[in-house]
Amino acid sequence: MKKSSFVEGTIIATLSIVITKILGMFYVIPFYAIIGVKGSALYAYAYMFYNIFLDISTAGLPIAVSKIINEYNTLGMMDAKARAYSLAKKIMGFLAVSIFIIMIVFAPVLANTLIGDLKGGNTPADVTFVIRCVAFAILIVPFLSVEKGYLQGHKIINISSGSQVLEQIVRIAILLIGSYLIINVFGGSVTLAVGVSVFGAFVAGFVAYAFVRYQVVKNKKELNNDGNYGLDDISNKEIVKKIFSYAIPFIVINIVNSLYNFTDMTLILRTMNYLKLSANDVEFVTSAIITWAPKINMIIASIAMGMTTSLIPAMVGAYTLKNWDDVNKKFNQAMQILLYLSIPMTVGISLLSQSIWSIFYGYNIAGGYIVALSIFNGLCNNIFMITSIALQGLNKFKTVYITTITGLACNALLDVPLMLLYHKIGIPPYLGAVTSSILGYTISIIITLTSLKRDCKLKYKETFIELCKMAIPTMLMILVVVILKNIIPINYLSRMSCVIFVAINTILGAIVYFVVSYKMGIIERVFGKDYIHHIIKKLTFGKISI
Repeated sequence: MKKSSFVEGTIIATLSIVITKILGMFYVIPFYAIIGVKGSALYAYAYMFYNIFLDISTAGLPIAVSKIINEYNTLGMMDAKARAYSLAKKIMGFLAVSIFIIMIVFAPVLANTLIGDLKGGNTPADVTFVIRCVAFAILIVPFLSVEKGYLQGHKIINISSGSQVLEQIVRIAILLIGSYLIINVFGGSVTLAVGVSVFGAFVAGFVAYAFVRYQVVKNKKELNNDGNYGLDDISNKEIVKKIFSYAIPFIVINIVNSLYNFTDMTLILRTMNYLKLSANDVEFVTSAIITWAPKINMIIASIAMGMTTSLIPAMVGAYTLKNWDDVNKKFNQAMQILLYLSIPMTVGISLLSQSIWSIFYGYNIAGGYIVALSIFNGLCNNIFMITSIALQGLNKFKTVYITTITGLACNALLDVPLMLLYHKIGIPPYLGAVTSSILGYTISIIITLTSLKRDCKLKYKETFIELCKMAIPTMLMILVVVILKNIIPINYLSRMSCVIFVAINTILGAIVYFVVSYKMGIIERVFGKDYIHHIIKKLTFGKISI
């Protein structure tokens, strides 16, 4: 089992998540065609509740486990590390079973709370059925997360990253094959097809868990988990207390992120219904904002997800040793990598939003508008994720609560007013909900950065300078894309035409961005000169060394 450095771990985790998210992006093309608008809304409802209850059932334990394992490993406390791992699994078992029972029993209540008075679309009975189908995943996915957190705490990224790809492949296979057979072969209902699709999360989770668990057991000696160590002077009570003290901030931030979606979904359904839109249009817009546009945004989100995998143990290790210069370096490097990769993709997707939506779901002008704006929500969410992870790694839990709750409150308070305002001034009202989410995350980011600077003496000057320099290749990339959009003909009703259009813009825009930023030295400063040279040498089989 190979341990990874911070940058290498970031790259490995990010690449695996990018692969996972790319798979997650492209399966929606056939899946959306199979289940249609009504089925896609039902699928969005199921996963919205699943994500909320998954956050509750895991209670932040996976990331907390990563943090605790790294801390005890750094201090050489192998007995405490092994007991923390065992206790975390027991706590997880209790929470997972409890949440599973709650989802099964209270599914009708949840369905009625969401649907309300909406008529002509999915019924509360439909929503109840899919909630119960996806509930089974709660029995296995949390345990998978703990095992991955255990490995990540040892800075072993490749196995947990590989399991993500495996899980996604199995889930997509069940989802596509199951839904196709039910609707097109057996003549079953869309509701049953969606139920089988979401149940695939359980099967995929089980396969990935078996893979990771096998690797942990196989390498227990290397992980110092073979029992050959002395006892540490720390009680189980202290360990459990530490687990919960680390886990609670994570559950707060994860639930708040899920509540952004729940709040938006509920208020959009109510407000759009109030504005007298048809049930079909209301469910389309709601599912587009909550599920289908985020599917396109996944590749942006994967960057932050990959970095948090490496950032947590890296920052905890530096914080445990009170190496503040290293803490500052790790945080700023994470922010620079995030911004360098996220900004051009965010801007590019926004500029090409209509053709990208057409590729995935067929031409729909509303869908294009939603992607164009919601991709910036994804960027804000990325920045917020990194900054809040830094706070948690430095044990600034109170600030985590303040920032996440403040952002959610802002989103909830602005949702309806902005939708009504946009409707009144002639802007599609559903964009008001996206705007409110962006504002909510922005407020949280400002509070977080201010706190890190005040309490932890973190400095952002270097990152700010690099951000200003990144503006040059970004502007040149925008110029290239705008010119190409006015030169290349595009037929939004043709998927092939849209694919060619997006491919040309993406390739030429990316070339301009990376070449200019490389010439400016941005890539070397952000990723590190030695690492970039190592990658070039690897890619050229040792023929080029600079």
